[in-house]
Amino acid sequence: MSDVMIAVSHVSKSVSDATGTLSILRDIDFTLRKGETAAIVGASGSGKSTLLSIIAGLDTPTQGTVSIDGQDLFARSEDERAALRAAQVGFVFQSFQLLGNLTALENVMLPLELAGRRDARAAATAMLERVGLGERLGHYPKLLSGGEQQRVALARAFVVKPAVLLADEPTGSLDFATGEKVMALMFELNQELGTTLVMVTHDRAIAERCERRITIEAGRVAD
Repeated sequence: MSDVMIAVSHVSKSVSDATGTLSILRDIDFTLRKGETAAIVGASGSGKSTLLSIIAGLDTPTQGTVSIDGQDLFARSEDERAALRAAQVGFVFQSFQLLGNLTALENVMLPLELAGRRDARAAATAMLERVGLGERLGHYPKLLSGGEQQRVALARAFVVKPAVLLADEPTGSLDFATGEKVMALMFELNQELGTTLVMVTHDRAIAERCERRITIEAGRVAD
């Protein structure tokens, strides 16, 4: 049985418009083990977020393949990719991406309800208590601080016990102290659940806490 959770194989991405073709990613190639933590780093515009979107199957490469736990994402239809994401992948974004018309509890219940889980309320409540928000279950996002909103987003991502968690600048909207707390929580949950964690970050200190650092320069993995 393979220990590889994510395999990115010779992935390239280019886009064309009236002015010509722009290469965003060029021949990206790496694997990550189950439970491994990795930071994707590089200058703004280097292709980091595009690479994360391709790993998620949200964007398609011009060339190459991505496999999650041995399943080739791009050999599947869009609906099949969506189903695989729902079952195996969690997301945390810089902008939180919470639904403003749902309470903290309802936001965390949502992926469980979509998966048909009958214990959605109990599981979501337990996860919000785990991230220190047991007193905030009925609060709407606009009534929560940025750090609290990001903890709701973490609870929503981890409540399905994903095999893979993808995070795009997860502390980018937070002050230093709040960001530190959110990152500590993310690494704790990663350890508890054995999730493979991949994050895009500009923060060198956060990157150094990961087992692997994948540096993207001009669309390529730097040696």
